[in-house]
Amino acid sequence: MSAPAVSVLMTAYNRERYIAAAIESVLAQTFADFELIVVDDASSDGTVAAARAYEADPRVRVVVNDENLGDYPNRNRAARLARGRYLKYHDSDDVMYPHCLATMLPLLEAAPGAGYALSGASGWAGGPCPMLLTPRMCYQREFLGTQGLFMCGPASALFRADVFRRLGGFPEVGPASDYLFWLTASAVVSVLLVPGDLFWYRIHPAQELRRQGAARQYAEAWGRCWRMVAAPGCPLTEEEREQAKRNWAFNMAKMMWRELRQGRLRAAGFQLRHAGLTPADWLRYLRRPRRHRLAGTPADQGGQYVIPDWTRPRRPPVASSRPGA
Repeated sequence: MSAPAVSVLMTAYNRERYIAAAIESVLAQTFADFELIVVDDASSDGTVAAARAYEADPRVRVVVNDENLGDYPNRNRAARLARGRYLKYHDSDDVMYPHCLATMLPLLEAAPGAGYALSGASGWAGGPCPMLLTPRMCYQREFLGTQGLFMCGPASALFRADVFRRLGGFPEVGPASDYLFWLTASAVVSVLLVPGDLFWYRIHPAQELRRQGAARQYAEAWGRCWRMVAAPGCPLTEEEREQAKRNWAFNMAKMMWRELRQGRLRAAGFQLRHAGLTPADWLRYLRRPRRHRLAGTPADQGGQYVIPDWTRPRRPPVASSRPGA
């Protein structure tokens, strides 16, 4: 049996209420060369039965864990089971629009310089898609621009399977694991931004990011972010890095102030302890931010938007010369 082009990976834990719609949205894709691997993380409800109702379709395979691994360990397990050249995560409580794979796959295939593609909830700021960003551009957009990349969830991405595995998969540190993955991966791999609104992200009380302890794990991730920006491997120039630190320090202070205003003193204290900034750092970098909406946007030699040529493969562009870059 030949390997499919795409492995769609759906991890699930107690998603009986939503998983049928999620599976049906994958099976409705206009691009049909895929396998769907559903990996249940020892659910205690009817999730497994709901998923196995679709195994009559030969593209669907349901795997049940003997014990609960947790969200990101289970995502990494799903990736190890995949046979496709590309990996597409799709959460078991979301809905994938029928044109999702047909939109993302040809664009990524035409951009051999990109390790993975990202689709946002709406269009990307700064120019038309697809936009191929170098690591420096990714960091410019995240730390110097008004629309970052690193808050995207796993379902936003289409990965080259070999690149995902070479990067080591997701770190397994709770709900902030995806953020830390983008932070690390985008420092070394070019990213292709593709049109947005390719799936519907369901918001409900049982989401992983709303569980107890998630806020603390995100706070710990922010501290790692500060260290990453300060590290030699950061792809920004020295001048850009200094502005990124000022922007980030202001953002951290704003989050702590929000916690204080809502009477959550312990949460604010935890954020302060894990922010990674020394007292000297706060004195040096706590300034009003300076961001530009075009930071990290590819530009041609004349400083104009790069208009995609969909007929030719794309390679990483030169560093952006736009304001704020």
